[in-house]
Amino acid sequence: MSAEYLSGKRVLVTGGTGFVGRHLLPPLLEAGARVTCLTRASSRVCPPEGVSVVRADLRSGEGLKQALEGQEIVIHMAALLFGFGWQDYLGANARAAATLAAVLEKAEAVQRVVLVSSLAAAGPCAVSPGIAEDAAPMPASAYGWSKLLAEQMLRPLGEKLVILRPPIIYGSGDRGLLPVFRGAARGVAVSPGAFREFPVSVLHAGDMARAVLRVCAAGAGGVYHLNDGREHTMSGFCRAMGSKLYRLTGRPAGGVVRVLRLPLPALAVTAAVATGLAGFASCFCPFSRAPNWNTDKYREARQPGWLADASRIGRELGWKPVVPLADGLAEAVEGYLRENML
Repeated sequence: MSAEYLSGKRVLVTGGTGFVGRHLLPPLLEAGARVTCLTRASSRVCPPEGVSVVRADLRSGEGLKQALEGQEIVIHMAALLFGFGWQDYLGANARAAATLAAVLEKAEAVQRVVLVSSLAAAGPCAVSPGIAEDAAPMPASAYGWSKLLAEQMLRPLGEKLVILRPPIIYGSGDRGLLPVFRGAARGVAVSPGAFREFPVSVLHAGDMARAVLRVCAAGAGGVYHLNDGREHTMSGFCRAMGSKLYRLTGRPAGGVVRVLRLPLPALAVTAAVATGLAGFASCFCPFSRAPNWNTDKYREARQPGWLADASRIGRELGWKPVVPLADGLAEAVEGYLRENML
């Protein structure tokens, strides 16, 4: 669908220099939007040519009022995905949303606010077709609760606000799933829980970007769940990953990924150890980051599954995913190879 409605629009993006941002900024520019990225003063990441940069602090609010002046659309993607504990998630996600909401309520020029939330805010579901937007939210992790609180903080914006809840997002530049791709390249993957499958919804970052563009238009409202149009299992996702890796790199040998269905108690121990070691290291290096696998991610992994019902956005807005899993995995692998990550 054409995004001509964005032509000439002043768009402010938080988190635009991150993983999804690198897939979102180019189509925004192609649509003719006048794009500005909000970054922290300490950030050294440069957005692509044609994108302006403004410095502000989402937690304290410093510089935020000036950053929002004259902006017509705000896309809020900045979030903490991996933290050491509740305080990390609440500070980076919920408190930042509260600060942003307080300034947005007085920003008269803003016509649309798009919050990129997460399926973690809705809660787990292992039954087809997945959890719908009108289901009572039941987050299973600190991350999920922080994203749900962020939604609540912005809800006073009323009809200006649109919330997107994507499932697992993958694609080039993603460091969250990088350990999974590296494991698959060695022929090994993990699915949580013994003697069971772990159903999941996934979405390529390109489709995520197209969904953001779509809800910037008039007619969008409320909460929308997203997926790639199919139901997957973690084991199937990793095997498809291995097959694509083999075609592009020759790894793993034979293109076969051995999926280890680890018992949940064993996963709990590994998550606790990883979190503990990282926490100990942070005592000596305050700038160290939480590991991708930690106790909060275990809270999500011990659930029966994470399926999203994305029928509403298709029914009401005509949006549908266009990136098949095989093509999306190829794009991800090629991106990792370009950056020497695999």
